[in-house]
Amino acid sequence: MPEAGGAPKLRVLAVDVFERPFRLRMPFRFGLHTLTQARQALVRVTIELEGGRVATGYSAEVLLPKWFDKRPEFTPEDNENQLRQSLRNAARAYMDERGKTAFGLFADTYRALMEAGAAADLPPLAAGYGAALLDRAIFDAICREWRVGFWDAMRHNLPGMKRHAVVADLDGFDVPLFLRELQPVRTLHARHTVGMLDPLDTSDTPAPDAPQDGLPVTLQDVIDTYGNTYFKLKLCGEADRDIARLVDIARVLDRLPSPYVATLDGNEQYADAQSLVEFCRRMEATPALRRLQASTLFIEQPIARTRAMDVPVDAIAAFKPLLLDESDGTLETFPRGKARGYQGVSSKSCKGFYKSLVNRARCAQWNLEAGRPMYFMSAEDLIIQPGISLQQDLALASLLGIDHIERNGHHYVDRFAATPQAEARALAAAHPDLYNASPAPALKIHRGCIDVDSCGLAEGFGTAVVPETNHAADLSWQA
Repeated sequence: MPEAGGAPKLRVLAVDVFERPFRLRMPFRFGLHTLTQARQALVRVTIELEGGRVATGYSAEVLLPKWFDKRPEFTPEDNENQLRQSLRNAARAYMDERGKTAFGLFADTYRALMEAGAAADLPPLAAGYGAALLDRAIFDAICREWRVGFWDAMRHNLPGMKRHAVVADLDGFDVPLFLRELQPVRTLHARHTVGMLDPLDTSDTPAPDAPQDGLPVTLQDVIDTYGNTYFKLKLCGEADRDIARLVDIARVLDRLPSPYVATLDGNEQYADAQSLVEFCRRMEATPALRRLQASTLFIEQPIARTRAMDVPVDAIAAFKPLLLDESDGTLETFPRGKARGYQGVSSKSCKGFYKSLVNRARCAQWNLEAGRPMYFMSAEDLIIQPGISLQQDLALASLLGIDHIERNGHHYVDRFAATPQAEARALAAAHPDLYNASPAPALKIHRGCIDVDSCGLAEGFGTAVVPETNHAADLSWQA
């Protein structure tokens, strides 16, 4: 491993993308969109390191429609093409650079990629998607070549993170010391997503096409099977419907004899701050929601990204802290949100792991200045599929010190549905703490928790298993 301060320099030789289609086992309603099928992008990046050594790394992420760009004039297919364009933009920009560290490659191309995205009418979230996948694949290649796990690689600052103009607010912050002092959380609470169409218990009329695969379907099934005590509850943006839905959910959650924890996800559905204040007042005034309200940690992105920063949100934050998610399209978002009264920001691997680390450093700095833990990060999901995508996301959240993480990909999709069987078996064998091997490989959640040691310690970013990229890929192309 290089000496401290000696992060390896590299150039990108090739970027290949493979796509794996999959169907959901039950529909997932978030915001105004109901998802029934999707595609996962699997990225392979080949790099050349100093001295001529060649290494290969991987990353994966769902090409999720109606999240990166929710404009109604764009179809789901349009949204997928936007993300493919973002991958091509990032590949061209990265292959034009030479002799950069992994972080230097990200930071030095960041503004140009944001501008290229804007020129192609890509929202900032979509514009950053390509770099987010390439950065993970590049760092995976470095970890594999040095035969080191993600946690140790970050502790030794193998990406070469340091002060840079794109994060000028951290000029006085000791980034290498910050990385050395991070303490990974080895066991994470799985925060189960309750979508707006999800049945809650046996009192709900089963859908005619409800899955018959032996996996949990209702919220009560999930609790009985996995033992979850952390939950993420989707809102629709209409106070009457949201209060009624939360009362129904509370009827199930309040049966738990032990404490539970909840977060509320607005998915940009509330029109403005005042309508959300009214919702919060009604929630506080509803007796059936007393325990749920007391158990709620924060409200995630309730206002549309185009209006989220228009006015201060202190009146809402007086009820519960607010967290930025869809608004978090650029490196400048969290400081802007802080000035408006937002206290939290999400870590999502599709938004880039360097952005997550930068925002975690900001939380550390701001909390030190405030003299108390005001600012925080959460870990959120994007229908993340088992395998390298899930494992990179878990390794990152653990390193950030976040002890609970939204998990929904294992619930809405049948286990390793997008993964070739041989690869699934190899992953289950290499990560017995994370997956059950039989009757079919599947994410292991025990007493509501996920063990993530093997994700952070494996020789690679999340895993040493090499994903299959030949006949199992439905579509392959070079970025």
